Amino acid sequence: MEHPAPPIIGRIVSGIQPSGRLHLGNYMGAVKNWIELQERHDCFFFIADWHALSTNYEDTRRLRSHVTEMLADWLSLGLDPERCTLFQQSHVREHAELYLLLGMMTPVAWLLRNPTYKDQMVQIENRDLAMYGFLGYPVLQTADIVLYRPTHVPVGQDQVPHLELAREIVRRFTSLYGEVFPEPLPLLTETPKLPGLDGRKMSKSYGNCVFVSDTAEAVWEKLRTMKTDERRKRRNDPGNPEDCPVFSLHGSFTPLPVIREIDRGCRSATIGCIDCKKILAEGVEALLAPARARRREIESRPGLLSEVLEAGRAKAAREAERTMEKVREAMKIS
Repeated sequence: MEHPAPPIIGRIVSGIQPSGRLHLGNYMGAVKNWIELQERHDCFFFIADWHALSTNYEDTRRLRSHVTEMLADWLSLGLDPERCTLFQQSHVREHAELYLLLGMMTPVAWLLRNPTYKDQMVQIENRDLAMYGFLGYPVLQTADIVLYRPTHVPVGQDQVPHLELAREIVRRFTSLYGEVFPEPLPLLTETPKLPGLDGRKMSKSYGNCVFVSDTAEAVWEKLRTMKTDERRKRRNDPGNPEDCPVFSLHGSFTPLPVIREIDRGCRSATIGCIDCKKILAEGVEALLAPARARRREIESRPGLLSEVLEAGRAKAAREAERTMEKVREAMKIS
């Protein structure tokens, strides 16, 4: 007996900057949740290539290939263009138009208090970020979201302040010109910060990633050499799983009963670190093996990625133009 499809309960919009191949942290932090959301929401997911220029404006040589790699990873992991709209930000020029118009009425003081702006100006030392594009990226982010009039935006708890700035901009627009955009609500999602191979947060900038397109051999070689609890210098030394990056990864890829066994085995030294890593590799492979098979199928159809982006662009552009007609009318500039 066929079960009815789950009801559409709202529109979702979200995007990711293209920076090359996706790693497991990207998957757990966003794409895994998107795959679940596409089953019960009207979802628009975009590759934020214009956003990537806010911090990487000096070197754009690999931007096109990064877009292609990201889309291939999305599809291989399970995002389905029949269930959600997948598109490239720069293919829908209304993003730029709304960005410009919202920028005309957004106070600079709101942008200067953005915590990400302050943090990255201090932390990223090898690039000059004292640029209008970097300061104004929350306005572009707002345009990206409200252009599709979503009810919700999936965010982690640490991203709520960014969405609140978008909501402030919407309220200011409404006070000046009338109601065009609904205020998008946060859809709070768990976004675990996966440790990388060296114990720090998994990040391309640290070179400590397991990529979703890695071969099984590459995955095992990376996990085999991964940092563990420093107490376990020998096989019979008991350890503390709470201080082990490998054990942290088990939380995302290993069934709970097995995790409990590993916890007991680590503390009593009845399981070695290599055995623990082999169990983790099995859990990671349960995700990546089907993704590799889908990726081979994608690569066997050379025009598929372009077809997906064009179909997504057409749908996104129709929605974007509907919104911009309302915006121009409200602002008396049509």
